[in-house]
Amino acid sequence: MGLDDFKENQEVKVVDASKKLRIGIIGCGWIAEAHIKSYLRQPDVEIVAGADLVPGKAKAFFEKWGVEGVKTDYASHKEMLDDKSLKLDAVSICTYNRQHAIPAIYALEKGVNVLLEKPFTVTLEEAVEVVKAEKKSGKILSIGFQPRMDENMKMIKRIVESGELGQVYYIQTGGGRRRGIPTPYGTTFIEDKTAGLGALGDIGCYSLDMVLNAIGYPKPLTVSGYKSSFFGTDPNYYKKIGHPEYAKLFGVDDFAAAFIRLEGGIILDFRIAWAMNLDTPGDTIIMGTKGSLRIPSTECWNGSVGGAMTLYHEVCGEQTQTEIPILKTKEGLFDLKIRTFLDAIKENGTAPVPSSQILINQAIIDGIAKSAECGREIEIKIPEI
Repeated sequence: MGLDDFKENQEVKVVDASKKLRIGIIGCGWIAEAHIKSYLRQPDVEIVAGADLVPGKAKAFFEKWGVEGVKTDYASHKEMLDDKSLKLDAVSICTYNRQHAIPAIYALEKGVNVLLEKPFTVTLEEAVEVVKAEKKSGKILSIGFQPRMDENMKMIKRIVESGELGQVYYIQTGGGRRRGIPTPYGTTFIEDKTAGLGALGDIGCYSLDMVLNAIGYPKPLTVSGYKSSFFGTDPNYYKKIGHPEYAKLFGVDDFAAAFIRLEGGIILDFRIAWAMNLDTPGDTIIMGTKGSLRIPSTECWNGSVGGAMTLYHEVCGEQTQTEIPILKTKEGLFDLKIRTFLDAIKENGTAPVPSSQILINQAIIDGIAKSAECGREIEIKIPEI
């Protein structure tokens, strides 16, 4: 890839604002704030409706952001989606994890395009039902994996596809936070009844996507998984925030690890943490028969690259290393997530982060959780849809 190609990829697209897309937001909590901020920066968007299960929450949310004329008098997502007067083009689904599948399916059945926050769902079975609804509707379903929009993530994929690594046979990936259980947003992230998944689904899905997208999302075959919650269930962890009772509410994982076999003879060694007595569980490494790539970890893993990458290879029979400098992404990743979704709708295009790929991501997460629960390696089976 030459400099001209890079510049072309960095060009900001001119948006036709003559046709406004009518948007609704389902779930008006913390992550919805990132969605509305980005939507408000788009010249071709009109936010027309919002719904939340908590009475008055949606109304207060839009008032906080100074958005007027938004209809919020709905007791549920169904009431909002049943309102034909809204003429919705799309919805952002920003609910807690266990409420991802139900509104996504209903919106697609109503002929509305969907941007669904990550993780895709809690279980593989739920994800399959969402994809079935998507295929039947013919509408766009995109999953909220904005790290994929980063130029460094794209470079990882280009390196693999270039053949510089040869045949990829082993990958180590993951990440974590020394202390980073997301309790500043209340208990939605840590209770099983709302979250269903902890670090495994919250940031683990990003880590898996970084490498799986690079190697073309091969199907997983088997997984031996492990998960624990030593930090989340310890009252001492919450002393600084004054909520020791959170320990009794904690019902998900704060650490997970797995050994996954993929089609093509590739081994995926994975670990992810919300909390640990370590700065990092290791850099991401993609090993191939001709070369290997090291991707530095970050202090607080959020789907980014921690520094310049290193390509280990041979030149004229001599072992050498090539540094891959950090690339700057011209636009914010969240804005790119929103913009590419809107463009796909307007141009009758395809989902920027297709469900066909994230279904595999979800199958692995689901497999890790199930393997950990039964204490043995299991086969991963993804139904034909």
